[in-house]
Amino acid sequence: MHHDANNTIETAAAQDADTESDCTNRWIHIRHLPPQFNLDLLTNCSEYSVFDNFCPYAGNHGLGQKTHNSSRSWYRTDPFMLELIFHRRMLEYPCLTADPDLAAAVYLPYYAGIDALRYLYGPDQNSSFLHGLDLFHFLAHSDRPSIWNRHRGHDHFLVMARPAWDFSQPLSNDPPIFGTSFLESPEFFNVTSLTFEARAYPWQEQAIPYPTSFHPPNLGFLESWISRVSKSKRSTLMLFAGGGGISANPNVRRSIRLECDNVTSLSTNGTGYAKFCDFVDCSNGICEHDPIKFMRPMLHASFCLQPPGDTPTRRSTFDAIIAGCIPVFFEELSAKKQYRWHLPEEEYEEFSVFIAKEEVVGKGVKIFDVLMSIPRAEVRRMREKVMLMIERVMYRKHGSSLGLRSKKDAFDIAVEGTLQRIKSRIEEISRE
Repeated sequence: MHHDANNTIETAAAQDADTESDCTNRWIHIRHLPPQFNLDLLTNCSEYSVFDNFCPYAGNHGLGQKTHNSSRSWYRTDPFMLELIFHRRMLEYPCLTADPDLAAAVYLPYYAGIDALRYLYGPDQNSSFLHGLDLFHFLAHSDRPSIWNRHRGHDHFLVMARPAWDFSQPLSNDPPIFGTSFLESPEFFNVTSLTFEARAYPWQEQAIPYPTSFHPPNLGFLESWISRVSKSKRSTLMLFAGGGGISANPNVRRSIRLECDNVTSLSTNGTGYAKFCDFVDCSNGICEHDPIKFMRPMLHASFCLQPPGDTPTRRSTFDAIIAGCIPVFFEELSAKKQYRWHLPEEEYEEFSVFIAKEEVVGKGVKIFDVLMSIPRAEVRRMREKVMLMIERVMYRKHGSSLGLRSKKDAFDIAVEGTLQRIKSRIEEISRE
């Protein structure tokens, strides 16, 4: 691991030596894995042309390059690099222990999503049922199997920076369809997996936010961004940043594009809006590493539409929250049934709007009518609630200042949730 990462551990440990009681039930042991399971995987970063050459995005411990030289908080972050971002942040977690027997949880710094690329797009496509078996062999049979055997993996967790569906292919599929069988392998049934999107009935995985491009290094940069968000003039009623919707078959993206074309011709006089709908075309991934393309329009919109795509969830939901733009969801699996640790289920009506996609596609409900009928004061309240959530869904920069560390970000909440989940899982087993 990089020299600065090890220094960070020592500093963090020194800071916390005198506050040991704060670490009760929070100690985490980072399992030492051979580099074939993490750093070595980055050397193949240009090999998967179908996926993308991810070399430029692996820099800065997964944050990617800065959006421009003078930027301090904004990066060209690729969400698939969350495994690197998380690993780097774990190194400065204040309650690390070298003794696995003291640990409440064991973190596996395995870059599961990056390792999956060879099965998804590379030479091992037809043997994707093997994904993870090398890792299991290492954990259970080679070096210090007692760490794994103590709770049969129940106290272990890892990050898998893809939707859980990409790891849930039945072992019996032959020939395989897209995906690996990692989460279907009995060997890993007990491990907690942090993914972008959980299945409808997960018990192995828990969804955590997609990383956005915003990674402030200190409290000042966070506060000045929030101030910019709160002062931004919301001159557009609704915005959709995305692709799709061009097929002739009815679907919610198509309905959004048609409606957007229709309402742009309506008069905005007396409504307080300069335009009713803005569409940022992000087809073919052109927005993915260029936050300026969509963040500016999001800062000027009251509502950001979040229709499902290939899967129900979208990174754009979190970009919108960072921009103080109220998310509009069209199915519950897009967020409400996913991010329970970061976006509590009972609070959804306070910060988002729900319009069932069936109503829009099949019953002619107009998104415009629903949004225009929400009273101004209510819209203001919702935006204030969205702004309170910015710090909960962002991943701050590693090595950030102490002031910013006092705020819980997406990483802190994910680790807390994981510890809680592992604790109740182990208590349950001990009662059996």
